[in-house]
Amino acid sequence: MTYLQLLRPAQWVKNVFVFAALVFGWKLTDPAAVSSAILAFVSFCLAASACYIINDIKDREQDLLHPSKRNRPIARGAVNPQAAGLVAVLLLTVAGGLCLLPVGSGRGLPGSFLTVLGGYVLLILAYSFFLKQIIILDVITISVGFVLRALGGAVAIDVGVSQWLIVCTFTLCLFLGFGKRRCDLAVMANANQAAQHRRTLEGYSLELLNHLVSISAGLAVVTFMLYTMEPSNPEPPFPKWMLIYTVPLVIYGVFRYAMLIESGRITGPTDIIINDRPFLATGLLWLLIAGLIVSQGRRIAEILDVTEPPGACQEESPGRLASPAPGSDRPAN
Repeated sequence: MTYLQLLRPAQWVKNVFVFAALVFGWKLTDPAAVSSAILAFVSFCLAASACYIINDIKDREQDLLHPSKRNRPIARGAVNPQAAGLVAVLLLTVAGGLCLLPVGSGRGLPGSFLTVLGGYVLLILAYSFFLKQIIILDVITISVGFVLRALGGAVAIDVGVSQWLIVCTFTLCLFLGFGKRRCDLAVMANANQAAQHRRTLEGYSLELLNHLVSISAGLAVVTFMLYTMEPSNPEPPFPKWMLIYTVPLVIYGVFRYAMLIESGRITGPTDIIINDRPFLATGLLWLLIAGLIVSQGRRIAEILDVTEPPGACQEESPGRLASPAPGSDRPAN
């Protein structure tokens, strides 16, 4: 049980970003793509756990100053650093080896996936050893790590990724990251204790973090809306623009997260996702609606007689798809 805690399995939920390309790349019905995405997810989980262990070994003394991190296995002395280091090496080896397992056509994951995974590991290790000591850059680094998760999932199933989806992922993770910093600052007894635990917390203030959370929250919502309205080439087999109708759920989830971190009783995103029922229900409802749009979107649009994005010009004949403009290479939407 102690070694399971060492892996921080609750943090594996962050790796669901690997499945973004599977959903928005329209590959949910492709068994080979699903298998590859699952394998990529497991690889990222093992690699992330190895990075967590290395970070805990390095920060074991600082973690003793934190009200919750002091209970981590290495910090409290339940696992010695040498044994933990061996576990980290084993996890990295298995994570890389999984890429060679035959999936889909009988081959392993593409070599480019291993490159992305390796880049992720190097980035997180760089973060653990020095980047997390640099104010603002620390959160940017974490956000880039989430983007690499999404890119890794796309590479694993060999699909392209929308530029706006990448930007949306980055801004959303900025929002979550600055919110996490606010949680760290709020749960510490005083500024001196916060600075001893993490040097960058000395440079942050609650006022600054409130501004950064507000800005990144707005960016996250706007970039999601821009992603839903982005023209896709080739056209997806579902009306992507219908995701615009999930914006109220996105806004509620963002505002709910901001409200909870303001309370000072939450330790971070994982705590909210696991323990806050309204936030969890909102996320599940968004996933359900998004899944229906991906799988049955065109049928739903025809039933509702809404076959074009809001504001788009339609033919006079109701229920019929609009024709492309003369001379346009784009197919009918």
